[in-house]
Amino acid sequence: MRKRKTYLIPGILAILLIISGTGIGKAQNASSLRFNEILVHNDSNAVDDFGQHSPWIEIFNSSFNTVNIGGCYLTDDLNNPTKYWIPTGTPSTKIASRYYIVFWADNHPTRGVFHLNFTLEEGKTIALFDANGKTLLDKIEIPAGQKPDVTFGRKTNDSNDWVYLDKSTPGADNDYSKKKSAGEKFVEFDPYGIGMTVIAMMVVFAALAILYVIYKNIGKFFIRKAAPKPVALTSESKVVVAEEEMSGEVNAAIAMALYLYQSEMHDYENTVLTINKVSRNYSPWSSKIYTLRKIPNNR
Repeated sequence: MRKRKTYLIPGILAILLIISGTGIGKAQNASSLRFNEILVHNDSNAVDDFGQHSPWIEIFNSSFNTVNIGGCYLTDDLNNPTKYWIPTGTPSTKIASRYYIVFWADNHPTRGVFHLNFTLEEGKTIALFDANGKTLLDKIEIPAGQKPDVTFGRKTNDSNDWVYLDKSTPGADNDYSKKKSAGEKFVEFDPYGIGMTVIAMMVVFAALAILYVIYKNIGKFFIRKAAPKPVALTSESKVVVAEEEMSGEVNAAIAMALYLYQSEMHDYENTVLTINKVSRNYSPWSSKIYTLRKIPNNR
């Protein structure tokens, strides 16, 4: 059991290291952030917190974990990757899972965290850099021919195709059309429910098999733990084992021998009454009973 524990701990550590090196471990960092939609000419579109129609940039968190964009850099010059540093220490820079954040490119950074120190211009490239100022997370070149109040963005949140969108959606999904739910898609794939039945049965049997293996191993563990440990036999313990192995006849013979031995050693002389004849030297003529005269019977 100790050997299993010694191998189990390094195995768990190895798995954690592998996970940390994969996309699972990176899901909570800034690598999942990317540009999603931009508006260069804002004439009558969304307004910022100062009531101004300013160009804006939408960034999408494509992971399923909350990501804090604080500490990263936004720039419109690849030769100056640290042009605008996004402040840290504020909850507003946290982007929820599969959600969005909007920055205003109004060249007024004193207005708040989400106001950049540059504007959007056609032909320029905007980029997002990690907190080290060197790792490029995403970039997009603004094509020429931008129209007022027409946004340029991804066709869908998970698409790499950029198009002019029919409707601007700052802080929302670019594809606002009705989407089929997972249940509706499954019904189309399995209209009679046969696949669902098979999957449900497989899940049940798999759970029962797992429980069987678990309880079986638990029982073996406790039986092994309760089993007495082997003890080295000494000379005294060997004698005890030999005595325990004697038959009933041998025990009866030993008991009889002990009984006879104790009977012979017992002293019974105190229960014997000895009568010896006492010899007395006297003359019957001197006895008084012979000197007395009987009273005559007058009858």
